[in-house]
Amino acid sequence: MNTLPIRPELVAEPGDASAPESEPVDVAKVLGEDIIFGRLAPGTRLVEDHLIARFGATRHYIRQSLIELERTGIVVREKNKGVAVRSLTPTEVRQIYEVRELLHRQAALRIPLPAPKRVIDELERLHAEYSRHLRERHFRGIHEINDQFHLTLFACCGNAYLVDSIKHYMWLSLPVRAKKTADIDRAVASERDHHMMIQLMKGTDSWALAQLCVDHVQPAKDSYLQEVEEAAAYPLARHH
Repeated sequence: MNTLPIRPELVAEPGDASAPESEPVDVAKVLGEDIIFGRLAPGTRLVEDHLIARFGATRHYIRQSLIELERTGIVVREKNKGVAVRSLTPTEVRQIYEVRELLHRQAALRIPLPAPKRVIDELERLHAEYSRHLRERHFRGIHEINDQFHLTLFACCGNAYLVDSIKHYMWLSLPVRAKKTADIDRAVASERDHHMMIQLMKGTDSWALAQLCVDHVQPAKDSYLQEVEEAAAYPLARHH
């Protein structure tokens, strides 16, 4: 699966006379943000006719946009059902996060400490930008800078394949992470964690850094599982 971020534009296939040279709306980007920020819930079907009416785009362009979203892993195409926002069962969430924890721990342990000044400077720059978005309650910026911060940190491990795997599982976990994207308390807690990560990158305690990188991803997972399990238990509770 291609785990590259959503591209800023989608170009119609050459020779397709039914598609215009350009479209006024980047459908993949807009739908991607709707999913990331929870406006489209996991399991929501993305019906072509509805999207054509919403965006005023051609069917060709809508299909290309859905293909792009499939490549990121945040939507899935189900046989005889069409395309839907990717949803995860509790078992899938636990398995994805088990792998995320292994990847994060291994990458953090491979980072030579103390990290080079240029890396610290870049992490501090990203941290300052994250804090600015937080003060302004700009949640899209918080989401984007958060991912940049972690990928910059993990890139120091020196293993590009390991970093690509981390990126892949970041996208797989989007349905889980989206639940907390606009949670101000969680964003503040993440800001504190990021500050501590930078301080640990300046020191020599690889094990403390690795444990913090693992602990950092737990709240989103725990919150998602709690909501899913409460929702599943609610119909039973009504009969008691």
